[in-house]
Amino acid sequence: MVLARTKQRRELRHNSTPAEKVFWAMVSAKQFNNLKFRRQHDIGPYIVDFYCAALNLIIEIDGDSHFTTQGIDYDKTRTKYLISKGYQIIRYDNSQILNNLDGVFADLTLKLALRPSPNPSLPGRGTTAELHQ
Repeated sequence: MVLARTKQRRELRHNSTPAEKVFWAMVSAKQFNNLKFRRQHDIGPYIVDFYCAALNLIIEIDGDSHFTTQGIDYDKTRTKYLISKGYQIIRYDNSQILNNLDGVFADLTLKLALRPSPNPSLPGRGTTAELHQ
């Protein structure tokens, strides 16, 4: 099972969408706010697009499949699970990344600045709200 998941994550990284490649180019190597992001990261039974452990933050880049009835239902179940585990989820769709990257990062910066922090030394820890653009 673990080997199959590792192979699946590797395939997802190698077959990233253009939007995922653009986003990764902006956040890899701590380029965004000195935060470390992982891509195609396992959390429970799911693989998330981008994950920042320091903030317990998941960034999802949604393509067309997320807007089908089946995709919407799957995302609801997945989101409910991830929020129940204490993760914050921020979603952008492919067109936002490809057509308004500056706006996406302005929005992301604002959302991170507005996150409540129960402990000033750990910004944003404990937030369980799902944020949508």
